Amino acid sequence: MSQPLGFPLLSVLIFLPALWAVGVALLPRERHDLIRAVALLGTLAVFGLSLWLWFAFRPEVPGFQFAEQTPWVAGLGISYHVGVDGISLPLVVLTTLLTLLAVLSSWKAIQEEVKTYMVLMLLLETGMLGVFLALDLFLFYVFWESSLIPMALVIGRWGGERRIYAAIKFLLFTLAGSVLMLVAAIVLYLWGGNTSDLPQLLHTLPGRLPFALQAWLFIAFALAFAVKVPLFPLHTWLPAAHVEAPTAGSVILAGVLLKMGAYGYLRFCIPLFPDVLPYAVPWLSILALIGILYGALVALAQEDIKSLVAYSSVAHMGFIILGIFALNPPAMAGAVLQMVNHGLSTGGLFLLVGVLYERLHTRQMRDFGGLWARVPIFGSFFILTALSSAGLPGTNGFVGEFTILLGTFQVNTTYAALATFGIVLAAWYLLTAVRRTLFGPLALTDGRLSDMNAREVVVMLPIVLLFFLIGLFPNLFFERINPAVEALTSPAVVSVTYGEVE
Repeated sequence: MSQPLGFPLLSVLIFLPALWAVGVALLPRERHDLIRAVALLGTLAVFGLSLWLWFAFRPEVPGFQFAEQTPWVAGLGISYHVGVDGISLPLVVLTTLLTLLAVLSSWKAIQEEVKTYMVLMLLLETGMLGVFLALDLFLFYVFWESSLIPMALVIGRWGGERRIYAAIKFLLFTLAGSVLMLVAAIVLYLWGGNTSDLPQLLHTLPGRLPFALQAWLFIAFALAFAVKVPLFPLHTWLPAAHVEAPTAGSVILAGVLLKMGAYGYLRFCIPLFPDVLPYAVPWLSILALIGILYGALVALAQEDIKSLVAYSSVAHMGFIILGIFALNPPAMAGAVLQMVNHGLSTGGLFLLVGVLYERLHTRQMRDFGGLWARVPIFGSFFILTALSSAGLPGTNGFVGEFTILLGTFQVNTTYAALATFGIVLAAWYLLTAVRRTLFGPLALTDGRLSDMNAREVVVMLPIVLLFFLIGLFPNLFFERINPAVEALTSPAVVSVTYGEVE
């Protein structure tokens, strides 16, 4: 689709944060409030561009829209190629919204090296947006890698006591997966006739790749994405990174970075290696189910409320992977929407945990109790966010989980039943956290706790509004998601159920 008025919207969307980061880097280091204001203005501008993209996107037009392509390494057939479809569009808007809210939430939390922090957040936004919009294998890899380093630096510099350990573990796990992805991309490039252009590869590769090679390439990509999701048993870096990261780092990590792995399965593994899917789907589905149940049970045992939210991400991402590999439109569309839902609800929970930690400097639930009487605004936001995460009907979480379960039930009733039990466990650990934090005897009597201020309410308000907008009007999102999902699950692309070729 041509650019409106010749405007390269996607390129501006991707690179504006990086250019803005250069401007922030030129500001006087000691002018903290000016740095914060300029960085916030940049993220607001990028969010505005993403809303323009959302409303300009035409759901009835199949394929990628707003595409831009120009030679990058012309002699090697590598191009700068970006585009957006109904799968990537909601993730782009989610990225810009959460980055805006993360910067605003850091206003008082980050007091040291504010300029460096804001520059890293803006560079991180460019990397994340590039991942969701890249249509060239090597361009995708460059953006993928460029999003890892800023996050590791944010954790390692502004995190908790074990921040260096958490940052190194995060880097080692993700870089190991990235190496596998790079090797697989090179092999695809050679077999595809010296091109790394994804649409061209999707047109020329089917039927050309031997099954054994497809299997190895699928494994390489799948492992790289499994680390990022993360799938059990490659999840061990996640709790450490979440617990040690500053609040805004946890929001971006859970809200966006984990989705890059799930997005990779949709964009690469499923369309590029259809012959392998009948054999891979049962294994990935079982790992997703283990993640759902294991993450929920471990979350239930946590005393640290931030650790509880971190393990809940393992369970929720398991739902998303289960929906993706049900390989039918309802489950896959639900998985795409649930990526957004998880980013909102878990991001909101991390923001609220950060509110408590800034005031009390503890995350142990035994130190809380009876907070509802002291901080009713915080309590209201906490309950609504927990209910969204648990999938209360009328909220976004219900729509995503219901459509995933509906699609999974159509292909495997056992998997659907086990996943449904995971929802019960989620309600258990989330309501336990609500009970121990907000109700019971008042644990704090020394006046240290104040309710949420206007800035914190402004941060949480759009998240909560989206809980109900998505929950009550899901077709506003499905009308954009469904055409891309139906194209991905069409018989021409994939014809597979759980372990059987149709």
